[in-house]
Amino acid sequence: MTAIEQEEAKKALALGFIGVGWIGRNRMEVMIDGGKVQPAVISEPFKENADEALKAAPGANIVTDAQAVYTDDYLDGVVIATPSAMHAEQSLQALQAGKAVFCQKPLGRTADEVRRVVQASQDADKYLAVDLSYRYTKAFQAVYNTITNGEIGKVFAADLIFHNAYGPDKEWFYDIKRSGGGCVMDLGIHLVDLCLWSLGFPEVTDVKSRLYSKGKKLQAGEEQTEDFAQVSMLTQDDTAISLECSWHVSAGQDAVIEARFYGTEGGVAFRNINGSFYEFKAEKYKGTNTEVLVTPPDNWMGRAGLVWVEKVLKGQGYDARTAQEYIKTAEVIDRIYGRHL
Repeated sequence: MTAIEQEEAKKALALGFIGVGWIGRNRMEVMIDGGKVQPAVISEPFKENADEALKAAPGANIVTDAQAVYTDDYLDGVVIATPSAMHAEQSLQALQAGKAVFCQKPLGRTADEVRRVVQASQDADKYLAVDLSYRYTKAFQAVYNTITNGEIGKVFAADLIFHNAYGPDKEWFYDIKRSGGGCVMDLGIHLVDLCLWSLGFPEVTDVKSRLYSKGKKLQAGEEQTEDFAQVSMLTQDDTAISLECSWHVSAGQDAVIEARFYGTEGGVAFRNINGSFYEFKAEKYKGTNTEVLVTPPDNWMGRAGLVWVEKVLKGQGYDARTAQEYIKTAEVIDRIYGRHL
């Protein structure tokens, strides 16, 4: 390693954090624990959240206006964990101010919003990452490797399930103008991303969705958040994908989270354990036989943020591949909601 590389390896990123509710605070704490981050500025309107954040980052400057984060020339990057309606505009302003961005999902409520942010990342040549956290679990990494290594042959079908028996506890989730959608935008987006990523982001040629609110079927484009969704998709190479997700469904446990892939030579699955939102295992199937690939423990919360920190430290700028993945996933979500003709 050269002297310059050694100096870069020692450098800490000066970061601004916009939104430090429990998710934002968790991501901040994980980044701090990683040892290569200096939390310099925190933008948070609620004093209780700000006070909790200062316990982990006692030297940070608390501001109530996010504008103070964008205009701070000392900062290398910005971490965003605010309500969904704010994500695109805040990411856009941070990128235009020359900051790398790590944003909670969804990056935008629509594909158009996502495209605008991606364009800003390209224009500024700054690295943009979205907290698609399940990609970074050891269990799903094992599933991804099994598929991409060809161990189960050609994948011809996938079943995706995410039921949250509690549902969100913040009222803005239920306002479609602020959230962009209901359980599909909140939960389904994770599984759509995992599935398309594992399959190499093929073109999705057909999408049929049935969205419900309190048992009533919603019409395409209706301004109402769904609490139950069933979606059927087909890719350009005829892989059939089914998605089912919900809030407040009577699941008999806290959560059901699964992504099962069926191939010509076997199957593989990512599954939560005992209704947990945090513990997962990976299994590989051949006929009636099951091989367990990964089981807990796995401290995966915040791991996506650590990967972003490392890449920014190494000088990563605009990443066309991941940026296009964000757009492709957003386009599928738009079609699920009937926003694409």
